[in-house]
Amino acid sequence: MGRLRKYELLIAFALGGKISYAQQTADSVLTLQQCIDIGIKNNLQVKQTAAQTEASRIYWQQAKENLLPTLGGDINHSYSQGRSLNPFTNGYLDQPITSGNYNLSSSLTLSSGLTLQNSIKQTALAYQAGKMDLEQAKNDLTLNLITAYFKVLNGEDQLELAKTQASVSQKQLERAEVLDKDGAISPQQLYDLKGQAATDQLSIINAQNSISIAKLDLLQSLNVPYNKNIKLQRKLSDQITARYQETAEQVYNTALNNFAFVKSGTLKRQSAERALMVAKGTLLPSLYLTGGLSTTYSSAAQRSILINQSIEPTNQFIQTAGGGRETVYTTQSNYIGQNINYTDQLRNNYRTFIGIGLSVPILNAFQNRNKVSLAKINLQTAKDVEQTNQLQLKVNIDKAYENMNMAFDRYQLLLIQTDAFTESFRIAENRFNAGAITSVDFLIVKGNLDRARTNLVNARYDYLIRTRILDYYTGQLEVY
Repeated sequence: MGRLRKYELLIAFALGGKISYAQQTADSVLTLQQCIDIGIKNNLQVKQTAAQTEASRIYWQQAKENLLPTLGGDINHSYSQGRSLNPFTNGYLDQPITSGNYNLSSSLTLSSGLTLQNSIKQTALAYQAGKMDLEQAKNDLTLNLITAYFKVLNGEDQLELAKTQASVSQKQLERAEVLDKDGAISPQQLYDLKGQAATDQLSIINAQNSISIAKLDLLQSLNVPYNKNIKLQRKLSDQITARYQETAEQVYNTALNNFAFVKSGTLKRQSAERALMVAKGTLLPSLYLTGGLSTTYSSAAQRSILINQSIEPTNQFIQTAGGGRETVYTTQSNYIGQNINYTDQLRNNYRTFIGIGLSVPILNAFQNRNKVSLAKINLQTAKDVEQTNQLQLKVNIDKAYENMNMAFDRYQLLLIQTDAFTESFRIAENRFNAGAITSVDFLIVKGNLDRARTNLVNARYDYLIRTRILDYYTGQLEVY
């Protein structure tokens, strides 16, 4: 195991800090947390889910504001010619008239079958479900980024391992070339070592290509331009010595309470229940309180003005007390019509009103009853989705847990295998250098060790990813 420690893997964990990709240079180092921050900021799916969540919040806000009274006003000006009705005298005139009406009204719903109150609760639950969907989208992206991040690190570890293998082959080749000059080895052994050195160089090229592809996948997930020179933060991790601590049943029970996807399904079902109550409320009468004020103006509005007054005798007489008679006089007044000005009309024609109204739904093409039927269907659909999500969650967790156990067992066996092949290679190398075995035997032993080390690297990252998947289901996915 001593030599194995030389090939222990470097695992990426977050060291914190937030930077934008635009500020990165070719020599900069991205941490896992920075990758997650950049990905969440740039990911289209997260942006769309965030927009939908904000829309749900606005619907909730509107539902609360529907409790407030309405207030509206209107202004209407008209011009008419010919025979028309005088709005002040209700008599007919045959002249051009300009008129105006000014109204301000308000209405307050006193009772509507609790539709407003249930609508508030419905939209509030929908908004909470939207927040769970947003959290789920971020968790999905985080898990994908961790996997992509680990693939880059796995490729880098494979590259270092390939370079180490190539270094061993190169040293043996250099030694063989010296011995060949002295005629101390057969040409076959020299060519075997040359072929192995070329194979190891090819492994380096393949590992470099794998790193480039892994980086491309990672940066595409971040939605940023490709930069082959980008570096990822690494730090040493402890030896994997134990399985995942929680059982599959514990993971499932925790996921039922913490997994955002499950919470979203439950909240959507509760929102659908409230939507059904809203639909049923439309079958009940509604009570409204109304009020307002108005005033009018007309160019035909006039008032009479006295211009002169005189006393004139009449043809009538009255008998006096002395037996005579006196002429009866009358007062004559002359008036002219004067238009009432705009301000006075608005003030004089001002009126207010208040009233209460009852709206009873009797028959409206069965729209309200059909709304109730549709709400029942939506509720049943939400219940089915909620149950399906929980069943699918159990299947996914059981599968992920079995994969984790398989990865752990595979890693432990590969530890034993690599340790054994490391010791076997040490012995074979000494014997080969002493001329006790052929190059074929040496290369077989070396190939066994190289494959074991490669498989160990893959198994380690596979186990780490499997544990992150279980953390994802429990809602405890963290960047260490």
